[in-house]
Amino acid sequence: MRAPTWLGPGTAGRDLLLAAASLAGGGVMYGLGTQPQLSWQPTVPEPLFLLPLLVTCVAVGLRRVATRTSLTLGTVAVVADLAMGGSLATVLVYTQVLYDACVFGSARTWRWLLRVMVGLSVLATAVGVLVVGDWRGVGFGAPVVLAGVLPVLTGISVRQYRDQAAAERARAEQTARLVELDRRQAVSAERARMARELHDVIANHLSAVAIHATAALSVPGLDPAQVRSALRVIRENSVQGLAEMRQMIGLLREPAEPGRAVDATDESTRARLSEVDGLVDRARAAGLAVRVTRRGEPRPLPVGVDLAAYRIVQESLTNALKHGAGEADLLVAYEPTGVVVDVDNPVGAAGGAPTGAGAGLIGMRERAVLLDGRFSAGPARGRWRVRVELPTGAAQ
Repeated sequence: MRAPTWLGPGTAGRDLLLAAASLAGGGVMYGLGTQPQLSWQPTVPEPLFLLPLLVTCVAVGLRRVATRTSLTLGTVAVVADLAMGGSLATVLVYTQVLYDACVFGSARTWRWLLRVMVGLSVLATAVGVLVVGDWRGVGFGAPVVLAGVLPVLTGISVRQYRDQAAAERARAEQTARLVELDRRQAVSAERARMARELHDVIANHLSAVAIHATAALSVPGLDPAQVRSALRVIRENSVQGLAEMRQMIGLLREPAEPGRAVDATDESTRARLSEVDGLVDRARAAGLAVRVTRRGEPRPLPVGVDLAAYRIVQESLTNALKHGAGEADLLVAYEPTGVVVDVDNPVGAAGGAPTGAGAGLIGMRERAVLLDGRFSAGPARGRWRVRVELPTGAAQ
């Protein structure tokens, strides 16, 4: 059976229940005749001992809501009780007051209580030795140690454990917040990467489709051979674009194998710089005269470098087709510690510079920066030039 909510841990109901239980226990001990403990006030009526007991139990009930008031009431009550001869019930309930003051009070409170109780123990021991006249007087300090020092030390230990647990919970919550922040940043970065991939995959195919469709519609009197050529380019680019889109969507839908994340740069499906001839062929079929120059010995490249170089060539040829004057020079150079891609084309009527939102240039720059490479794009001597240098590590 569940306890009522108002009796849950840390509630005022729980404190009042503890105070009532202390009063009931003290009443039982009063009935057993455990007062007075000392004989210096034998004429004090026994019912008077119930008043300090009641005040001490009230102090227990106030242990959370008013710790200082609780300690003050309990101390006054136990002093009055000892002045009348001492009641074991009141002293035992007062140990709870001391414990609560150390657990729920300020750090200054428990430090002060520890000093006072240790001082009283030393004082009681010294007085006992003087009164008895030998070492057996040390026993005078035992009651102070049991009823004063031990509850204080226990309260301090519990408080330190509680504070340590709270600090660990705070660190765990902070770690959880940092993990969540890292997760959100990773999601944002992945979304940006996917948007960049979609742009690079589709933009050049749709550009070729748009250019040839526009030519077929705007140029009057095209002979059937020219129409078939334009439609052939439109079909090839549409099919290729759909294939690459389908491939990317398949990767995103495919469940990851244990210990392996799904990545659009999977070894079996990713684009490679060695396949740049396919890009060149499609660009030529779309009407761009591309001259290709290669330097160095082709070699396997790191996955990130391979994909980035391919996409940069793809985007550069697309821009040359859309904004250039119908021709472009492509340089692919394999150097000892990296690979260089250079695309140079004469400016068209729009000045050769991309006139869209600039997502292509931004994407190319981000790819290069992510791989610690160098990227530059802009007009140079009447031409538009894109150059990127991607490091591959030490010379092989």
